Formats: sequence, structure tokens, C-alpha cells
Amino acid sequence: MTGPKAYLTYSTSVAVGAHSGIEECKHQFTWERWNCPESALQLSTHNRLRSATRETSFVHAISSAGVMYTLTRNCSMGDFDNCGCDDSRNGRVGGRGWVWGGCSDNVEFGERISKLFVDALETGQDARALMNLHNNEAGRLAVKATMKRTCKCHGVSGSCSIQTCWLQLAEFREIGNYLKIKYDQAQKLEMDKRRMRAGNSADSRGATAETFSTVLATELVFLEDSPDYCVRNGSLGLHGTEGRECLQSGKNLSQWERRSCRRLCIECGLKVEEKRTEIVTSCNCKFHWCCMVKCQQCKQVVTKHYCSRRDGSSPNTTRRRNRGHKR
Repeated sequence: MTGPKAYLTYSTSVAVGAHSGIEECKHQFTWERWNCPESALQLSTHNRLRSATRETSFVHAISSAGVMYTLTRNCSMGDFDNCGCDDSRNGRVGGRGWVWGGCSDNVEFGERISKLFVDALETGQDARALMNLHNNEAGRLAVKATMKRTCKCHGVSGSCSIQTCWLQLAEFREIGNYLKIKYDQAQKLEMDKRRMRAGNSADSRGATAETFSTVLATELVFLEDSPDYCVRNGSLGLHGTEGRECLQSGKNLSQWERRSCRRLCIECGLKVEEKRTEIVTSCNCKFHWCCMVKCQQCKQVVTKHYCSRRDGSSPNTTRRRNRGHKR
């Protein structure tokens, strides 16, 4: 299916998938200096994301993964007339004691349609366009890499002498975790600037393609160092960390979360400000026959911590120099 009919059929799933990718991006970067702001929604068609940074690579990968994931899931749920389970391997021996069967999620379909929509955003042939296409593909490969084999036992009296197995999509959170690791390991590509200045010439395109050919398709790549995310930069759509909430205490916090106040406030030349807020919630709810639920109003004082400017200083005057890539 191609053309306008394909666009009408799949466009809703593509939009939902891209949105789920951005929501996962916000979750993964909640307690980091760059926290996947709304400007990240613009993708590569907007000047703000033509910067080709490490963060741009993650946005493209997670958005591409989200689109492929949603298309694949909707296909398996029967939302599309021309698509269903992937049964191409059914009946084949998969390993010792198990055979392929059941309803595997059709990731080949999701991958194919995702490419038609997401990769079509890149119309240029420069290094940035190739970088975005590379990271789009890395996102799609992450969906495949995290798939789970699910099996059902067969045999006399539940002996499980043989199993039928199929492949299912992982939870999207797992794909986000996988790509976050790829983000931390992302490779900066050093382009040959002399040959790149040749513009859209054959020599320039050859130099660009040669550079990208040295990187595995599963890895994220970027071209430029990240800006200083501590400070506000309107032209880049960056809000800085002033006013951001951070965590100092709480149950089951990871080490990364416990260090968020240092990372967002102290290392950005800001102080940690404690604010106490009284919140009112419904509690001690009881069901009364028939048919009403009555609740009490409970008050609770909640303590939160925020980054605020030190008296008489700008956010970057006392900040120590960043080392390595800081988020």
C-alpha cells in the first residue's frame, strides 16, 4: 500500500509512536540537565535540532523506535487490514525442545512502514542528514534487539516435552533503557572539514559516507559537542536548570537520582532551595449503600527541592568547568 491511502491508514499510529518516543525521552532524562524539552518534538526539520549533538541522536533513535513499535503492535492487534502476525517461521525447529509457532509480532512490517514515514523527513545528503538516518536505523534495531521469546508448553500431563515459541515486543521502557545506554556510549564522528567544504559534491558525499561506514548500525553517533545545558539559551530552545526540581531524599532512589541536586544545581552554580507545600487529597474513602462513595480530606506537607540562583550571582558565575559530556 502506497500513496495517500497508506498515509491515511498509518498516520495516526505514526503520530502516536512519535509521541510515545518523546514521552520516553522525558522519562529517561528527568533528572539530567537536558531533560528532553518540548523543542525536541521538532525533530530534524527544525533548525533547533540541526545542531547534531549527542542529545539529537537520542531523540531521533527513540522517536524512530516509537513509530516502529506502535506500527508493529497495532499490526499484531489487527488494526490494519493488510497486516497480521509474522508466521513465516512457524513449524521450523528453533532449538532443542522447541519449535516456532504462535503469533510473533510483525516487526518487519513495522520497520518497513516506519522507514517510509520517519526517514522521509531527511531530504538532504549532508552529514547531518546521514547522521539522523543512521540514528533512526539504530532506534529501529533497538526494537528488534529487545524482543522477547515467549513459549507455551506441550506434552502429556504438562510434561513440557516440546515448546511452541514466538517473538514479542518488549515493554517500551526496556527499549528506552537500551537506547539510553547507547546514548551514553554514543560516538562523535570527526568529519574531514576540508572535503566537507566541497558542499554537495561527489567528493564531499564520498567523505561523509566513508566516515559513517566505520560505525556499527546499532550505535548512536553525533557530530558536535553539546552546549552548556546549565544556562538558558533562547536561540537553542534551552531553559537552563534554574527552577528545576531535584531529589535529595526518598525511598528507592537510584544513585543517579540522589545526585540530581548536585548535578542540576551545585555544579551549575546554583543553590538548592527547599520548599514546603501543603497538599489536600481524598482519603479514608468508604462506600455507602447505595450508591455513593464518601471520602475525608487529608492534608499533607510535602517537601521539594529546587535549583535557585545564589544571591547576587548569575547561574554560571560560580559553576566549575565541565569535564567530559555533562547532561
